[in-house]
Amino acid sequence: MFTLEMFLFRLRGVLNPFIHWIEARGHLAPWLFLALFLVASFLMIWRLEAMSGRGFEGTVLGTLVMPYCSGMGNLIFAFILGQTGGSGADVMTNSLVNNVSNMTLVLGLPAVIWGLNVLPKKKKDAGRKSKAGSNAQELHRLSLLLTLLAVAFFTGVVWVMGRKGRLDSNDGLVLVGLFLFWQCFHVFEVLKSNVRQGQSIFSLMLLVDLGLLAAGAYAIYLSTSWLVAWISHIHHGFISVKYLGWLSGWLMVLPNAVLAFYYGWRRQPEVVYTSQVGDAHVSIPLCLGIYALYRPLVLPAFFHAGMVILLSATLAHFLFVSLFGKLPRLAGLALVGSYGYFLWKGLLS
Repeated sequence: MFTLEMFLFRLRGVLNPFIHWIEARGHLAPWLFLALFLVASFLMIWRLEAMSGRGFEGTVLGTLVMPYCSGMGNLIFAFILGQTGGSGADVMTNSLVNNVSNMTLVLGLPAVIWGLNVLPKKKKDAGRKSKAGSNAQELHRLSLLLTLLAVAFFTGVVWVMGRKGRLDSNDGLVLVGLFLFWQCFHVFEVLKSNVRQGQSIFSLMLLVDLGLLAAGAYAIYLSTSWLVAWISHIHHGFISVKYLGWLSGWLMVLPNAVLAFYYGWRRQPEVVYTSQVGDAHVSIPLCLGIYALYRPLVLPAFFHAGMVILLSATLAHFLFVSLFGKLPRLAGLALVGSYGYFLWKGLLS
């Protein structure tokens, strides 16, 4: 039976000369694989943005592709550790670092610097065109609120399941099932929208974009696999296997953080919010569920503290967006402070 593992193994065999060439660079090899990871991540972001510019976000494929691409690094990390018998605590740490960083630091800093107003105030002389734009912004806010509720729900479910100190295969089935249900919900919503608008989801450029996304995903797989194997042989210092979950989590947050600051600078707060909140669904519950299907996932010591911080930040976003249509600068500053507390609980306490 031809499996995903067999396909990846054969594809890796084709690319072995390239991998060996990088490894032959000696001390530069980790930096080159790190650069490969970042280039592949930005390639995927670039093509997703191009697809969005063509209205692709309103299609079924857009709904399915974007969440996986934004969290591809986390997804591959969970797959590799599950396949190779790596630590489940590292997978949970990776997911917590990713989601807490996104929901506190990466959203908090743009709010402090530029402000995050997803529902700008209406102008007194607004005409029919601006009214239509206002309606679109309101629809976006409602969609964002639904997504935030989903983040809170998934976080709460994992928190409850983790009371016993681990997630087993049954928990993994539930978590993967929840994610697939969430995706199916979006698919049917988009299908209804496409029927109303008469949109077509297929084009020649779509095939090109999907091919580039697949190439980026495989480059992320190659670089992540090599970096995990490399750091697993280092047992002393901060850059070591002891902090694998933290280091991988920060690395995978970096492309999304660049995206958030870029669109914050361009005064497009709705993209800043969407890029971070949407990414949260892949780490929790999908990545955790995938690892738990391979083997039991033992939780790290700071699991409960991390869950409290993540859930509190998510509910704070929901409160401010629902009541005011924005994240105030003072609230952004508080979120940045809560990230400092998260680091203290996870690394120092």
